[in-house]
Parts: sequence; structure tokens; C-alpha cells
Amino acid sequence: MRLGELAPDFEAINQFGDPIRFFDLLLSGPVVLFFFPKAMTPG
Repeated sequence: MRLGELAPDFEAINQFGDPIRFFDLLLSGPVVLFFFPKAMTPG
């Protein structure tokens, strides 16, 4: 993704092991996405 691009809809697993869709989160308001590199890797 590039700065200013809209994030596509995706599904992930939450902390309880339940699937959740990005679009469903947006229904309750703005969402901040934060991505970080895997632990112990350069970057």
C-alpha cells in the first residue's frame, strides 16, 4: 500500500480466536491499522 490508499477489506483472527472483517470494524467508526515487522527480523 501507498500513503493515502484505501485499505482493502480483509479478514483476520482477533485475540479471542474469532474471525473479524475489516469492513465490520469500520461500521463502528474510524479504524487505525498498525503493521510491524515480525520479531527478531531486520526492518
